[in-house]
Amino acid sequence: MRAIGVRKVRIDDDRAGQRIDNFLRGELPGVPKGRLYRLLRRGEVRVNGGRIKAEYKLKASDEVRIPPVRITAEGPAPSAAKAERMLEHVLYEDKRLLVIDKPAGLAVHGGSGISHGVIELLRAARPDLRDLGLVHRLDRETSGCLVMAKRRSALRELHARFRENRVEKNYLALAAGDWQYGEQLIDAPLLVTNRKGGERHVVVSNKGKEARTRVSLSRTYGIYSLLQCGLETGRTHQIRVHLQHAGHPLVGDQRYGDEAVNAEAKKFGLRRLFLHAQSIAFADDNGNEQHFVAPLADDLEAFLEKGVPAAQRRKKSR
Repeated sequence: MRAIGVRKVRIDDDRAGQRIDNFLRGELPGVPKGRLYRLLRRGEVRVNGGRIKAEYKLKASDEVRIPPVRITAEGPAPSAAKAERMLEHVLYEDKRLLVIDKPAGLAVHGGSGISHGVIELLRAARPDLRDLGLVHRLDRETSGCLVMAKRRSALRELHARFRENRVEKNYLALAAGDWQYGEQLIDAPLLVTNRKGGERHVVVSNKGKEARTRVSLSRTYGIYSLLQCGLETGRTHQIRVHLQHAGHPLVGDQRYGDEAVNAEAKKFGLRRLFLHAQSIAFADDNGNEQHFVAPLADDLEAFLEKGVPAAQRRKKSR
């Protein structure tokens, strides 16, 4: 543990627009989220001398008083080799953005027992990326396009585009069964609930937030269907829950999928959820379209080429 005394931080233009709770997470790494919210509720964090709520958005020239806290010592830094390997996944970079082809099995950031995620590895490999921020998220098992902002101003602008549904996101998903619906818009509200132990679980519910996924068939394999899924909203586990709701759960999905289907696919080489963020597109500051594509991950490609034919032969021989 190490103690940090009272600090006062003046907000510059690049940090303006950031929520105070998110600002504190960056200023007080290692402090649990619950502790940060208690500091805010008790008025120990002050902006311009006054109390504020967690959703308060900072303004340029605001003065933030950060109270004295004890910070848990950070764990060991990631190995240089592991950090360097992350740079091999960069698809695009300019002064404002960094886009990577995220490998499956890697969280977007550390926390909840995970020492290092994409953000931590990139910062370790490139110290100049200390302000790198996530524009959106991908589940740990999902591979594909992940967009990050190198500047706070870019992060604010892109978050606004996401809120206003001005971003086009497309995924490739392998679903159980033979999709017979053609192109379909799945319009079903989603509600996040908590299971025992705090694990997030999502269900279709009229009490939830609106959620829309446009689904079309890319290729049928009889026992499986390769689907193109376009997100019109960006809810937690949206594609996974919508396809389960449609009666075609994702192959390899241990949370929302079919146990028998998953066990069969595993026998033929599928070791994880078959979901890949294939592309993402949005306009830049000048109105020019930026479009990024990540090729289907090698393990998923191998399953389509070898595992699926083997599973089809097994099905026919029964």
